[in-house]
Amino acid sequence: MNFRRTLQPRVGSLNWIWAAALAALSVPAQAAVDLGPNVVIFDSTMSTAAVQAKLDQIFAQQESNQFGSNRYALLFKPGHYQVNANVGFYTSVMGAGQHPKDVAIDAVTVDAGWFGGNATQNFWRSVENVTVTPIDGGTRWAVAQAAPMRRVWVKGNLNLSPTNYGWASGGYIADSLIDAQVQPYSQQQWFTRDSQVGSWLNGVWNMVFTGVIGAPANSFPNPVYTTIEKSPITREKPYLYIDGAGEYQVFVPSLRTNSAGTTWSPTGQTPGQSVPLTKFYVAKPGVTAAQLNAQLKAGMHLLFTPGIYHLEETLLVKRANTIVMGMGYATLIPDNGVVAMKVADVDGVKIASILFDAGPVKSPLLLQLGPKTSSGSHAGNPTSLQDVFFRIGGAAVGKAVTSLEVNSNDVLIDHVWAWRADHGAGVGWNLNTAATGVVVNGKNVTAYGLFVEHYQKYQVRWNGNGGRTYFFQNEMPYDPPTQAAWRSGANGYAAYKVNDKVTSHEAWGLGSYCYFNVNPDIHADRGFEVPDVPGVKLHSLSTVSLGGVGTIDRVINNTGEPAQGQGTVPSTVTHYP
Repeated sequence: MNFRRTLQPRVGSLNWIWAAALAALSVPAQAAVDLGPNVVIFDSTMSTAAVQAKLDQIFAQQESNQFGSNRYALLFKPGHYQVNANVGFYTSVMGAGQHPKDVAIDAVTVDAGWFGGNATQNFWRSVENVTVTPIDGGTRWAVAQAAPMRRVWVKGNLNLSPTNYGWASGGYIADSLIDAQVQPYSQQQWFTRDSQVGSWLNGVWNMVFTGVIGAPANSFPNPVYTTIEKSPITREKPYLYIDGAGEYQVFVPSLRTNSAGTTWSPTGQTPGQSVPLTKFYVAKPGVTAAQLNAQLKAGMHLLFTPGIYHLEETLLVKRANTIVMGMGYATLIPDNGVVAMKVADVDGVKIASILFDAGPVKSPLLLQLGPKTSSGSHAGNPTSLQDVFFRIGGAAVGKAVTSLEVNSNDVLIDHVWAWRADHGAGVGWNLNTAATGVVVNGKNVTAYGLFVEHYQKYQVRWNGNGGRTYFFQNEMPYDPPTQAAWRSGANGYAAYKVNDKVTSHEAWGLGSYCYFNVNPDIHADRGFEVPDVPGVKLHSLSTVSLGGVGTIDRVINNTGEPAQGQGTVPSTVTHYP
């Protein structure tokens, strides 16, 4: 049932010349680096059959392993691989070249055969820093949340839907070049940032573009495109590569302002700087939080190899410009109710590719950026979060009051999914308890690709001035047992709440959906709640009742028609006020 292809030799002299050139790339032998047993390294001297067999073995294990403990990073050294990399749960496909064209793979595929053609649970997988050279003109990347595509050159069409066009609920693309057409088909919503596309086929509910060359014109709600010409401030995610001397480096892209298109071109490199892997502590499962803190105190960056890490104490990131990054969905679990990680109010900390998974004893927070007393300006070198995900329940009972608290000013949030589980183990109104996904207290915080779902109070609470959000996707909690159990004195909580004292805030492309399957008579008063002041403006808003299971009475404040009825038709507000 999976999307597979029979790989045939290429024809045409140009294809053979290019393939031979890639295969002939010489990567000097690097110094021994132990990335652990769950980083699988491929090089172009391996036979196609051997590479394909290993990929198939891992996919067979991970295809439906939604809440399992295995984690993998598939690291391809420069070369051309005539294989199909099917990508399952907790699997990252990563090119080890400095440029996406250094690693070419014929097919990188996500489909939904494991779930009957339904892609709405294709979470926790990624691809980055590769070129995809599809032999049949197209690539299928039918993903849901927490499944980013970064620094990818697709030499053909990109299909975002599963075979037979089943349901899909994604998704995120950044710093990528798609030569031909992006084809969402059944994708409910999608966010694309700082990329270039040949064309874009369609939209369902909410398609948002910032800094995307070739994006369709702004036209919300018909079609459902929200297009911003340039991204105001961005920094791409750090990535691992092997340099010309055969040494592992982590490349840190430069900050950009008013950007559009990729940071790289087919013949040009991304601006930034390299940090030798020797300046990182390479963590493997079994290390203690005390040991990790000792490395941080000694001035080391952290690289978490794939696996699950239990933290007996809070990780304390105090040094400016520290990099904390993971591979293959490295997962941090706080034990005994501790906060998993706290970051000081300093410049330029970069946290990337980490999954924070709440433990069974309630934590007040999972990740805190800056103490509550933070006041410094970091406009020239902000802290950034990229592909940072939070989970409350699903794998086991988990509890946390708030998943992410942002107190520092000027923080860049670039692709976050905060998820209180609606299925899996340890799921129930009084089991996986979690009040709020994201709280923003800092000033001038910018969020791109904010996905927050199923929390029991406000999903997002924005208390700082000068905030900007580009794309927000939400489902309200499925499981309020009664109206009173959810909230007394009002019908539920808005998904996105801007504090009544905020005087400046702007957001584009926001959607909130309800599916109150425990009690379909539940109502939410509104999807979005903001102060009525001139400096607070929201654009391209939608609310949806999925199958008519529950009702959202207004879109924003007291404006907008109810989202209700089995037709699953969005209620929209184009601008507020």
